[in-house]
Amino acid sequence: MFTGVKVFSATKAKEREELGENVTRWLKSNSDLEIVDRVVCQSSDNEFHCYTLVLFYKHGKSEQAAPQS
Repeated sequence: MFTGVKVFSATKAKEREELGENVTRWLKSNSDLEIVDRVVCQSSDNEFHCYTLVLFYKHGKSEQAAPQS
């Protein structure tokens, strides 16, 4: 079960080179989330190569256990 989805995608060469750093930066800034699944896709045509990473996450146990106001 998941409560959210984060999608990263890159088509241009520079974006593809930076994709890993962008994912790492997002994971560090959202360390309270638990990644429960992921999907990696690549698609291409004659000119472009697109990488997509989809992360499925749920909020950490400390957030889930907190009472709601």
